[in-house]
Amino acid sequence: MLETGGADVVLLDNLPPETLVKAVEMVNATSVTEASGNVSLDTVAAIAATGVDYISSGALTHSFRTIDLGLGF
Repeated sequence: MLETGGADVVLLDNLPPETLVKAVEMVNATSVTEASGNVSLDTVAAIAATGVDYISSGALTHSFRTIDLGLGF
């Protein structure tokens, strides 16, 4: 268990799900946990199953696909 040090949120960045589980146990609900890094549609379910409170993903902005959309009349 982590000693409380005034942190509201603990960011767990680029950790595999097995390590995320251990980290969430170490925090032991003394702070909110947020997982980020290597988050995709393929990995998000496994990350969510670790017990983290929040998941953030940069893939929403840096891995987008463009579409050519015309509004010709």
